[in-house]
Amino acid sequence: MKVQIFIPCFIDQLYPETAFNMVKVLEKAGCTVNYNTEQTCCGQPAFNAGFREDAREVCLKFLKDFSGTDYIISPSASCTGFVRNYYPTLFQDSAYNKEVKQTGKRIYEFSDFLVNVLKKEDFQSVLWGKAAYHDSCAALRECKIKEEPRRLLSHVRGLEMVEMADVETCCGFGGTFAVKFEAISMAMADQKVHHAMETGADYIISTDMSCLMHLDGHIRHQQLPIKTMHLADVLAGGW
Repeated sequence: MKVQIFIPCFIDQLYPETAFNMVKVLEKAGCTVNYNTEQTCCGQPAFNAGFREDAREVCLKFLKDFSGTDYIISPSASCTGFVRNYYPTLFQDSAYNKEVKQTGKRIYEFSDFLVNVLKKEDFQSVLWGKAAYHDSCAALRECKIKEEPRRLLSHVRGLEMVEMADVETCCGFGGTFAVKFEAISMAMADQKVHHAMETGADYIISTDMSCLMHLDGHIRHQQLPIKTMHLADVLAGGW
């Protein structure tokens, strides 16, 4: 199966290894992966900041960059949810309406695609330790992803999965929320990390690097004995 991949801005700039690991897993699953080097942003930052016209220009470029019929896979439920749920509001009653709807049907978050489209869950991955899974707001509420990551992680050799308290509560990132309301944001991160630590977990795993970036910043600042990992990095481990 041929697929295109969309790599979010922050993963491209700060966590490129996560993108490479997603490609490794997709190829192991039998996919032929195409990366359009002209791709940029999905438009979400501008949209969330209230700059709808600027966002629309970025979104039009996204539609052009990912034209065609192939599935579009992203290691980010946040970006995936934005394309699926908010592009239609930007292009309602426009000439791009049909294209937007078709694109929304083709774009998938990584774990959702593996489990529900490819029907593959076991990648002979290995990670020794105990992990708590964090449900990102975008994955849970915008993409309706709950069990897919857990099913994939249940097959990882050496990994014990535990559930933390208030697992569906926001980590506090929320894009510019973390900048505008720093004190609240950091208090939410502290709560999330300590709930994970109360389980005895060595790792916090999620589908969204934006959440993990926020939590990791708090962990490093407080010098806490727990690490963060993206699902793609876990599934690509131990080969």
